[in-house]
Amino acid sequence: MTDSTGRTPGPSPAARVDDLLARLTLTEKIGLLHQWQAPVDRLGLPPFRTGTEALHGVAWLGTATVFPQVIGLASSWNAELVRSVGAAVGAEVRAKHHADPERVGLNVWAPVVNPLRDPRWGRNEEGWSEDPWLTGHLATAYARGLRGDHPDRLRTAPTLKHFLGYNNETDRATTSSDLPPRVLHEYELPAFRAPLAAGAAVAVMASYNLVNGVPAHLSPLIEGELRPMAPDEIMVVGDAGAATNIAGVQGREPDHVHGFAAALRAGIDNFTEDDTNSALTTGRIAEALERGLITTAHVDRAVRRILGVRLRLGDLDPAHEDPWAGVAPDVVDCPAHRELAREAARQCVVLLRNDGLLPLTARPGLRVAVLGPLADAVHTDWYSGTLPYAVSTLDALAARVGTVTSHSGADRIALRAGDRYVRCATDADGGPLTLDATAATEATWFDVFDWGGDAVALRAVANGRHVGGDDDAGLVNDRTGPGGWIVRETFRFRPGPDGTVLLHHLATGRYVAVGPDGRLRADAAEPGAGTPFAVELVADGAVEAAALAADADVVVVALGNHPMVNGRETEDRVDLALPAGQEALLRAAYAANPRTVLALTSSYPYAIGWADAHLPAVLWSAHGGQEHGAALAAVLFGDAEPGGRLTQTWYADAAELPDLLDYDIIDADATYLYHRGDPLYPLGHGLGYTRFDYADLRLSAASVAADGEVEVRVEVTNSGDRPGEDVVQLYTRQRRSRVKQPLRQLRGFARVALAPGERRVVRLRLRAADLGWWDETRGARVVEDAAHTVLVGRSATDIRLVGTLRVRAASAADAPAREATGAGRSR
Repeated sequence: MTDSTGRTPGPSPAARVDDLLARLTLTEKIGLLHQWQAPVDRLGLPPFRTGTEALHGVAWLGTATVFPQVIGLASSWNAELVRSVGAAVGAEVRAKHHADPERVGLNVWAPVVNPLRDPRWGRNEEGWSEDPWLTGHLATAYARGLRGDHPDRLRTAPTLKHFLGYNNETDRATTSSDLPPRVLHEYELPAFRAPLAAGAAVAVMASYNLVNGVPAHLSPLIEGELRPMAPDEIMVVGDAGAATNIAGVQGREPDHVHGFAAALRAGIDNFTEDDTNSALTTGRIAEALERGLITTAHVDRAVRRILGVRLRLGDLDPAHEDPWAGVAPDVVDCPAHRELAREAARQCVVLLRNDGLLPLTARPGLRVAVLGPLADAVHTDWYSGTLPYAVSTLDALAARVGTVTSHSGADRIALRAGDRYVRCATDADGGPLTLDATAATEATWFDVFDWGGDAVALRAVANGRHVGGDDDAGLVNDRTGPGGWIVRETFRFRPGPDGTVLLHHLATGRYVAVGPDGRLRADAAEPGAGTPFAVELVADGAVEAAALAADADVVVVALGNHPMVNGRETEDRVDLALPAGQEALLRAAYAANPRTVLALTSSYPYAIGWADAHLPAVLWSAHGGQEHGAALAAVLFGDAEPGGRLTQTWYADAAELPDLLDYDIIDADATYLYHRGDPLYPLGHGLGYTRFDYADLRLSAASVAADGEVEVRVEVTNSGDRPGEDVVQLYTRQRRSRVKQPLRQLRGFARVALAPGERRVVRLRLRAADLGWWDETRGARVVEDAAHTVLVGRSATDIRLVGTLRVRAASAADAPAREATGAGRSR
């Protein structure tokens, strides 16, 4: 008997796993429960590891194509583009795996599907949207690209992060995300359900936090809600060190043996502990068996799930049967991936404001000033790969404009203590900072970069290297910039006596003091033990930058965040403000030349009310990877349409946000779903260089049953004089309900590209079942008998057309309704 390809089919995947499980010894099985799994040579089982980072490119494994951050990819509102990026990343993982199969695993930890509930979250850059449906939709596309389209074999095994209710870095291992039933089922779970139900993701990582008072690694939701989402068995992995937290900082179990056993019973299949050292994990599992805390059935259950993923990756088959065996090493940073990175970066740029200054017109003699700390920099984040090359905004503009001037806007200073100045090595390798110069002319100058939250970085002018602390706390100027899991290159200036400052080293929490040998070390525990430094201003960065602005035809001010400082994993932001030094630079440039464009690059939203009120043009992009500058230049000069649209609300002030740890978005009126204020920029916002008109909204039916669907049609016309793209967005609002309903909720969208004067009918599907809400009393979603306002427009608040759809309830119990507490009036 043969299949459609003429091959004789072998045992089913389940039978193959059963056979292998039966032949493994108990010790060998336990060995498979750690992140780094040793080979079982007698069964032909190779070594395996979970956890290759592939958030927006292959990370931590050397040079790889660096695509825009996830929040930037999401801003494209282009699922096919996102899928293509996922496929490129998956191919590069395969190539690196072929070169080093033991070190580069095929289980990838991406995508992150935690909805972006609060823009202060330090890991905002990793998520897709504050809307759970949009998050699930785009994450599914990325995961599909990663896994590939082969019916049986995975290119990589995507792992969703982080289950569940994870949106704070502050005390993340000990805080509880309290999720009422409606928030759980309507906001948190749907983003996980979409990629799992589609079969795009095959694994999930549990989160550090507690959920409703229970550590996420022990949550009954793993078995009760998560696993039923997927058509096949999924593997659930622990986050790094999280199982140790159970009996550690979480104090849930009396010792680590109990903690690991509890996690295994709860559904954790694979433990990410102690890096490559599996001995502690396997020893604790073995001891848990001896104590009777777990049974061999718990071990077998986890191993079965692990082997199921490995089987689909081709781990147990000869190389000639691997459909991905032909992925060559030169796919990494290949020309096609470079072009894809460039296109992704272009589509991610969001035009927030424009009074006609953009697009710029290239002409002979055009003078452009490119100012700010991101003018000549391309930054990467914790989960970025190593850039193969980088095109900064300055690089790209200098390649196409005759006269370009630039300034970082940083103040240049010298540091003096008493009658001596700080100096350091001038060669490329850098060296210790010492206090031994007796004249200002012998001092080393430093440029001061303000990254917000009072955090500054010091870059030595002599060699262009940043100052950081080495292993013995000594300060050296040998760093490319802030980076690493522990950032040792940032400081705060604290007031000292008589107008001096104390240098507070953020990584150690200690103050810089000059030792008897003249070396500067961050080793003083108390402020009084730190050395007071006089700060002598050598050059005022804002003043010098403003002088260049005044002499230019147009000014591009490149501001934003450093992804490794003030808002990153382990560190939430406390506000939404631009760094004070950057705000001052922007105002100085605008005062010198009103033809100023703010090119904001950041991992998260800022409250830029002054810029919105004063500047003629503002655009935003997430950190765009290797082609960041090329993409910005293309949009600035109109070679490319600013196709991006925001996927989260930009608030006017952090005062509009609830407490960071308040996860009840319904009660707190949080996210675009319930927020009653006027945002600075709403979800879906983004301008273009042409004008689109919307007309003739039609529904295929005026009413629909609870299990039916309707087609929503709208006519869109490009009424401008140049080609353009728009994102047609469909929202609904339930008018009456027994419970508080969202003010608006995204139900679908379509990108449309039109030539000048072109008209097209856009069709979107609306399922009545999606209009339901979670009824705690029934433990199920219900669709009420109610009228829904259908809203079509260009953002959550820029609604162009409004219609009505009547939904007929599935049962008489859902017929009574009252005015929804949270419902607003249609626009």
